[in-house]
Amino acid sequence: MLWEDSKKQNMLLHCCCAPCASYVLECLLPQYNITLLFYNPNIEPQEEYYKRKNELNKLVQKSLPQYDIKILECEYDNTAFNNAVLSLRKEPEGGRRCRVCFDLRLTETARRAKAGKYDIFATTLSVSPHKDAELINELGSKISDELGVDYLQSNFKTNDGFKRSVELSKDYGLYRQRYCGCNINFIANVNDADNMEIN
Repeated sequence: MLWEDSKKQNMLLHCCCAPCASYVLECLLPQYNITLLFYNPNIEPQEEYYKRKNELNKLVQKSLPQYDIKILECEYDNTAFNNAVLSLRKEPEGGRRCRVCFDLRLTETARRAKAGKYDIFATTLSVSPHKDAELINELGSKISDELGVDYLQSNFKTNDGFKRSVELSKDYGLYRQRYCGCNINFIANVNDADNMEIN
């Protein structure tokens, strides 16, 4: 691609949604050649999955066209998630189900990063104030060791990262979802779109 810099490492970046990706890309594009991976089998219903996937395409194509960023899009496979969390469906948001969900998505990202000969993989998940960056990094490091591909430790919510993602989302006209993905009922408990949970 035209934007690729041979001096930069090639990164496969797992993206949970366009709002989170907006800020994380702002942070990482100066340092890495980035390919985005949209792998989020936790999102329910299917219509919501495609809405978020389309919004990521909108961010890349309309707001960041100068980078010619490639997106690897996965087909909707909610069954994989449901099978992984079968006994944890009643867990609260932030509970044991989230650990399984993070592990599922990070493992697939690392697997594809290794297969695609990327130098490093990362995720946008830690930008949300509702996501445990320490847990995400623990899992990322474990998976990195198991599969033999480097992982970028990160906590993108620091330095007002979440606030910046809200600002960029407004600037770019992005849809900001009101729940993480798997717990549809969460939407009924959110009143303030600027402080909502984002995947």
